[in-house]
Amino acid sequence: MQELQPSPSTSTEAPVPGVGPTPSPTPTFDKKQFSIDDPASIWVVVNKLRPLQPVDYQPVLVAANVTHVYAPLMRPDAAAALERMFAAGAAEGAGGMQLQNSYRSYATQVAVHRQQVAQDGQAAADAQSARPGFSEHQTGYALDIATVPNVCAIQECFGATPQGRWLAANSYRFGFILRYPQGKQAVTGYIFEPWHFRYVGVELATEMHDTGVGTLEEFFGLPGAPDYAR
Repeated sequence: MQELQPSPSTSTEAPVPGVGPTPSPTPTFDKKQFSIDDPASIWVVVNKLRPLQPVDYQPVLVAANVTHVYAPLMRPDAAAALERMFAAGAAEGAGGMQLQNSYRSYATQVAVHRQQVAQDGQAAADAQSARPGFSEHQTGYALDIATVPNVCAIQECFGATPQGRWLAANSYRFGFILRYPQGKQAVTGYIFEPWHFRYVGVELATEMHDTGVGTLEEFFGLPGAPDYAR
């Protein structure tokens, strides 16, 4: 008599609890919390394709209580954060820091850019200096930082100083981002500027730091702005 063989069957074993694909975390960061278009917004994105509206916008400003080269005018929340950041940097061994540049009016930017064009030509000027109405400095949220004593001011070598390294690693704790990172000129429109920081608030700065997204354009899904539309 032929012995019956068991037919193949699908396993009926119960799944082991806790074993299986890990579900993707649900995004919790609200990217629409603040406007990226309103010039008064802490998250406003200004680049070569996104001029300020109006172009001669002027914010409410205060003087930050920090060592400075030029008038330390900034938005009140950015000024308070800068004071805390400079104090923390000194306490944590980064060395002395000072504010090189902060707010620049539309009229001032006209003069700055015109001088840059006369000195270096239009193409070189556009890679380093924003045209009037397209400058983050006009928002009151952007600033250039220098060392004390002042070495490598507004130069790439600032990034190799103890102050520059500390800022790159820690500025997010105080609500600042390094606005023009290395290798992102096709996105931001500007060369690497390790001295140029932008206040966006601790929440956004921390989210960008934790997710590794280096630019506002990439974070908010905006097109790159390597050049002006006109």
